[in-house]
Formats: sequence, structure tokens, C-alpha cells
Amino acid sequence: MYKTLLRPLFFLFDPERVHHWSFAAIRWVHTLGLGGLIRRLYTLEDPRLEREVFGLRFPNPVGLAAGFDKDARLYNQLSNFGFGFIEIGTLTPKPQDGNPKKRLFRLRADKAIINRMGFNNKGVFAAVEQLKKEHKVLIGGNIGKNKITPNRQAVKDYMICFEALFPHVDYFVVNVSSPNTPGLRELQDKEPLTELLQMMKRENRQCAQITGSAEKPILLKIAPDLTDSQLLDIIEIVRASGIDGVIATNTTIARENLRSDLYLQEETGGLSGQPLRERATEVIRFLHEKSSGSFPIIGVGGIHSAEDALEKLDAGASLVQLWTGFIYEGPALVRRINKALLQRAT
Repeated sequence: MYKTLLRPLFFLFDPERVHHWSFAAIRWVHTLGLGGLIRRLYTLEDPRLEREVFGLRFPNPVGLAAGFDKDARLYNQLSNFGFGFIEIGTLTPKPQDGNPKKRLFRLRADKAIINRMGFNNKGVFAAVEQLKKEHKVLIGGNIGKNKITPNRQAVKDYMICFEALFPHVDYFVVNVSSPNTPGLRELQDKEPLTELLQMMKRENRQCAQITGSAEKPILLKIAPDLTDSQLLDIIEIVRASGIDGVIATNTTIARENLRSDLYLQEETGGLSGQPLRERATEVIRFLHEKSSGSFPIIGVGGIHSAEDALEKLDAGASLVQLWTGFIYEGPALVRRINKALLQRAT
């Protein structure tokens, strides 16, 4: 029904407006008490789907990537679509509007999206208020810096977000790979990134001591546009800093072999969706092989089918995440992936 009726209707309108409408619709359906029905339709529960990764037990390995529920408004409702975990954000210390509209573009011929949202969010403290509700799902906190914060002061922004979210999320993601905040990707360079992650590890220990709880896993989200040399640096940085894993990958600034109209291809921003599938899988495989599987990887990028998800898991990912595929293929994609995993397990 989604692909034959709802998606053609949604695609008649501006994608950012449809996103807001979708949120309203999901909230309304749950207000009517239909959350249980949605859960029965889309959720598969089976011990064979469970994964233990960086000390957390995931009910299944399919998560919702950051960028969909930026402000932690619908994480419990979204979990009813079958996700094993939900990643909120990217969150920044201060609220920010993001880049001027229009800033979200569908490339239908490529089953892709270009976005230059620019970390639009209501700020980390607004998200904390939302996260005080009871969680029905594992939550990842994706954090970044405000646009107005110079890179030399970026560490402070990440620390503010980390400390505020610590009691409320199950793991953290350090986002230094979005192409839509000027200069942000410079933080992926070896020296500033090592410093940032080491500072976060220290903050992690301090927060754990203050709250009397365990430290939270810290992951690094990287761009697909890194060279092999830079990816080897990432492996060394993960080992040196002692963080818990990597998310591969964020959106790409590359525009090769696209079929959509040229005026769409020329929009600035990060490209996600099917054109990213092969490169994201290459990065996963490279990191897994060159590190001898020494740290977990969450695979994301171009997953539009169960086969795409299995490809990333076979390449070395421990978990996978959806975003653009969820928009193009609908919520049944989560169930199809988990069903394929169960079929493989028999």
C-alpha cells in the first residue's frame, strides 16, 4: 500500500513538508491507540535476531539512522515499525534553524535524496526533555557542533551535548562527517579527531562516576569520501582513543553515475540512497578487513532491500541503519530485512 498509494501521493509535495506531515500522522495514529496494530504488522520478535554489540543487547540489527527523528519526538512510536534501535539527532548545544529552504531534494530516478539541512534542531536540552519519557527502544544520541562555533572550540560543543544526554541515551555518535556545516569535515583529520575522541572518553568516565552508572559506548560517524589512507588513519584513531566503533557512512558529496536531471544533481549537500550503496559497503569491508574486525561497524548507506542489508552485514557490519530506504520503500522494509535474517538462520 505504501509504494502504490502513499508514496506517489507524498512525492507530489515538498519533501520537508511531507516529513512534517508524516510525523503528525504517526503521532495521530498512535493517539488513536493503533500503536499495537502497527507493531503487529511490522515487528518481528525472535531470539535469533538479537545482537550483542558494544555491550548492548539489540532486539534486532536494523536501526533508524540519525536525521529522521532529530529532536527525539517520536522514538517510541517509530520503534513500532520494527526497528531494533533509534538514533536521534544530530543535536547541537544551542537550537539552530539550519540552512535556508529549500534544502531537501528527491532524485527519484536514482532513489536518492540530497539534503543540506545543516543540523536544524531545537537544541540538546529540548531533546533531553523529550527523552525523559520511558523508552521502549534503545536510543543513540548523535551529536555535533553549532554552525557558529569555530572548530578550535568544537570540543566544548560536543562535551555539552554529551553531558546533557548521558543519563538518557544508550550510546553516542560523534558526527564530524556531515557536509552541510562549513568546516565540520576538517575535524575528521587525524590530530583534531584524536583529541576530540580522547576528550570524550575522559568525559565518559567522569559522567559514569558522577551518575554511578556504566560508561556509554562512543561511535564515530565517518564520510564515504575518505581515501584509503584516511580510512587507515580512522582505524588507528579508533584504537588509540579506545572508542567503541564506527558508523559507515554518512552522506556523500560525490555525484557519479546519476540518472536524475542535471539541475538536481547540481544541488549542494549530501547525497544518500541507492547511489551510495556500493561505496558504503566498500568502506565497511575495508575497515573490517584492515582492522581484523577489531571494532564493531554500523553499516548505513543505500539499503533499499533485504539483500542490501545482508550485503553490508556480510562485508563486516554488526548492525545496519535505514533512512532514505525507509522513505522510498516504506516501513515494510524493516520487516523484510529481519525476515531475511531469520530465513538465513534456519
